[in-house]
Amino acid sequence: MQHTRSSAPRWLALLALLAAATLPARAAEPMPVNTFIGTQDEGNTFPGAAAPFGMIQVSPSGEHYAGWRYSDTRIRGFGHFYLSGAGCWEQGGQLPVLPVTGRIGPGGDFDTAKAESFDYKRYAAEYTHQGEVGQAGYYKVQLTSYGGISAEATALTRAAAERYTFAPGTSTGHLLLNLGQANEKHAVVGSELRVVDERSVEGKITTKSFCGGAQYSTWFRMVFDRPFVAHGIWDERGGKPGAMGPSQQGEARPHGAWLSFDLSKGQVVTAVSAISHVDAEGARVNLRAEGMAGGQPLGFDAMRELAQAMWQRELGSVRIEGGSSHDRTVFYTALYHALLQPLTGSDADGRYRGYDDAIHTAKGWTYYEFFSLWDTYRTQNQLLALLRPARARDIANSVLKIRAQGGWLPRWGYANFDTNIMTGDPVTPFLVDLWRYGALKGREQEAYAALRENAFGRPSKLLRPEGRAGNPSYLSRGYVPYDRAYPAKGMDVDPHHGASATLEYALGDAALATMAKALGHTKDAQGLSQRAQNWRQVWDATVVDEQTGQRGFPRPRLQDGSWFKDVDGRYDPRSERGFHEGTAWQYQWLPRQDIPGLVAAMGGAAQAGRRLDQFFDHQALLADPAAAVRKSWVVGPYSYYSQYRYNPNNEPDLHAPWIYTLIGQPWKTTTVLRAAETLFTNAPNGVTGNDDLGTMSAWYLFSALGLYPDMPGSGRFLLHVPRFASAEIDLAPGRTLRIEAPEARAGERRYVQSVNWAGRAHNKVWLDWEQMQAGGNLAFKLAAQPDPQGWGSSAADLPHPPAGIAP
Repeated sequence: MQHTRSSAPRWLALLALLAAATLPARAAEPMPVNTFIGTQDEGNTFPGAAAPFGMIQVSPSGEHYAGWRYSDTRIRGFGHFYLSGAGCWEQGGQLPVLPVTGRIGPGGDFDTAKAESFDYKRYAAEYTHQGEVGQAGYYKVQLTSYGGISAEATALTRAAAERYTFAPGTSTGHLLLNLGQANEKHAVVGSELRVVDERSVEGKITTKSFCGGAQYSTWFRMVFDRPFVAHGIWDERGGKPGAMGPSQQGEARPHGAWLSFDLSKGQVVTAVSAISHVDAEGARVNLRAEGMAGGQPLGFDAMRELAQAMWQRELGSVRIEGGSSHDRTVFYTALYHALLQPLTGSDADGRYRGYDDAIHTAKGWTYYEFFSLWDTYRTQNQLLALLRPARARDIANSVLKIRAQGGWLPRWGYANFDTNIMTGDPVTPFLVDLWRYGALKGREQEAYAALRENAFGRPSKLLRPEGRAGNPSYLSRGYVPYDRAYPAKGMDVDPHHGASATLEYALGDAALATMAKALGHTKDAQGLSQRAQNWRQVWDATVVDEQTGQRGFPRPRLQDGSWFKDVDGRYDPRSERGFHEGTAWQYQWLPRQDIPGLVAAMGGAAQAGRRLDQFFDHQALLADPAAAVRKSWVVGPYSYYSQYRYNPNNEPDLHAPWIYTLIGQPWKTTTVLRAAETLFTNAPNGVTGNDDLGTMSAWYLFSALGLYPDMPGSGRFLLHVPRFASAEIDLAPGRTLRIEAPEARAGERRYVQSVNWAGRAHNKVWLDWEQMQAGGNLAFKLAAQPDPQGWGSSAADLPHPPAGIAP
């Protein structure tokens, strides 16, 4: 898509260059991104404009609870905050702005005597996908209502721009700024609005958070490249022409402003905006820092050029060869989605709103917020540590600041509080991995103290976080009881899913044991290693899956220690009872800290292999992978329950393909991965399940690159056949990891014949973090058929459980 090039102010261009100084030089050819991937079938991504880890995003809102679905027929407005890929309602869309035409006044197209005239469900615009553009840092769509209006958006980290081009001959155009409505199901609790002067407005919007959590506020300021000639404010009484405000409204009350522009000297209106979660001054600071130049709004093309250059530098740090243009677009869009979050939380002056609701200042670093830890600890966290070590350090520091200011480590941190959504203990593997990757250098003991507090205790009832709510039983008896009546501080709490919480706690204990031992906490390491075996406390060797005949599965236990039984007196391992978003079939693979023990509990390696074959429907994958995954695996985007097969839509079994590798059958890992990759396509439904703040996208990237993070805290990355013939990954500072597999063909199955690392044969099925960080050449020699006695099949080639974990 061609556009007019415009020179940005020298000072802003210099800032952009300095911000990108830690990244490698931009690749010669643009990396293709299709932001519509994931906007259909509950991928829940958004197609609009955003910067890497940006605070502000501008994107269309429609009928879908997450903001946008590709099949939505009308656009309600272009909102100014979105999360990418989350699965709950209430996730952004504040301040939807829509360009319109028509008369505003009594009896007009927008009747100021009737508040319902300003309901975005009534005034929403029809549009066309023809000519729609969704690129990294730029979005464009043609509205077909109101005579036809072109809408464009671009964004930097803390400021964004919109450009609305009205149809030729239009004498007056309006912008509707809606404060009282956000995304579908995202409730606006209250709002404030003030028309500052003939070129600017500002205000505050307080909304409820993700999955019914606490309230949080977003301040905004918006300026225009030309004066508006008329304006007004609406509320539940209708519209008041000429009103300047300040105007305040309460929960679910209509509220907003219209701004009218004289188009006789040009059909284009440009708006530049900034937001802050700190205060009104924060929005002004962010606007001055990134959205203004010489006292005037930064030109749209200048901002777009900066935004897209920033993205190309980010995306260009990974370079692939091979595959079709569609394959490359899927890969780079996955990288784009993985680099959208966590979101920048500190304003341009360093201030941020902490978990104590006080204002703090990040000096010399960036504070991040919105941590979907239950999801991201599995893939996206490791990807950021690999590709963006400086950001990973700031992310780790942000999590520790949450602990210091809020009183406890987070589980699913939204804005400046914990939502308590999801279960288990995701913060432990998340932070232990960051420690293992060096992101906590100099703060190791502080991090360990916070993690130990979380693992050995629970927060006060006066604190919002749940922490390990199941610890009283877990610490004394080794399991979290299944208790659906357990009182929760939010929507979720660990005893509601006692079996999966026990498995997650044990995994976290194993990771923390590794950290404890390395830091000299020997007694803790021993105790944590023993607790890592608690997966056995919920393993019932007598449970039989009637259809497959497999024996032995995780099973919920009740408060008195007895095994859970359903109302018919039986227990079905395909039931969701006691498991969070999954079943015993999917959670049985979670004890990655003790694969030998798990294999033994399943009846030995041969039987475990047969169970994996049934889980993945391996024979069907060999015959027709694309058909098999949609028939055997994917029943629907939220098909968590009553399933006994692999669920690629959700996190609990994302690592399961590599269990084949860990039992000496790496060729079957390849079969599964090539089949699973067919679910990632260059289309709106091209993400499987919710993308969950980049988690699924990061999974795809690791799958395609030939690396996957093993047990948290181990520092190991398991090897498998890459999807592409070659890849180069830039590592800071100035080192490159090269992955070569000349025989690889995207979408075709090949199998590892041998691996060469740094010029030498490499028989082990993994590389350590230190090896990867040194850079070098990882070369795969592939064959058309697997060799069951070949690479990766020997016990000597497999990793061992951490010391003290194995029985």
